[in-house]
Amino acid sequence: MSYSPELTTLGFVLSPDRRRVLMVHRIGRADDEQLGKWNGLGGKVERDEDIWTGMARELREEAGIEVVSMRLRGTVSWPGFHTDGSDVLGFVFVVDEWTGDVPEHNVEGPLAWQPITALADLPMWEGDRYFLPQVFDPGVEQFHLVIPYQGGRPLGWHGTIR
Repeated sequence: MSYSPELTTLGFVLSPDRRRVLMVHRIGRADDEQLGKWNGLGGKVERDEDIWTGMARELREEAGIEVVSMRLRGTVSWPGFHTDGSDVLGFVFVVDEWTGDVPEHNVEGPLAWQPITALADLPMWEGDRYFLPQVFDPGVEQFHLVIPYQGGRPLGWHGTIR
């Protein structure tokens, strides 16, 4: 079966002290598939963009910041993620350096600096708990995971963590 996922970016912007990360609380739109969840920033890669440019554009649009330095931490394939059963492939970044002034909110909802150590306590996609620890683990070079979804819930995960 051919795999034609929607390509997305997901960025975790570090605070200057590197102990907090910028998150959005998705409560801004009643029709949001992610309503009520906390998430990093990002979105769809446009047709004429590479993933780095797409991530930088999303951060500019969603947080008013310009990327100075960011690292690709890994990828996550989410087969069956959307309510219509369509697939998503995400490129996950950590943003180490940036410039600009982060607003209090964007169209998706409030933006807040959350302690990295407390991310697991936030309401988020259940499957995010499989890859999020890898994002901030200095012992992990990269990760490439598959987290299949069915009916809005993950069925488990498999992949490579190096």
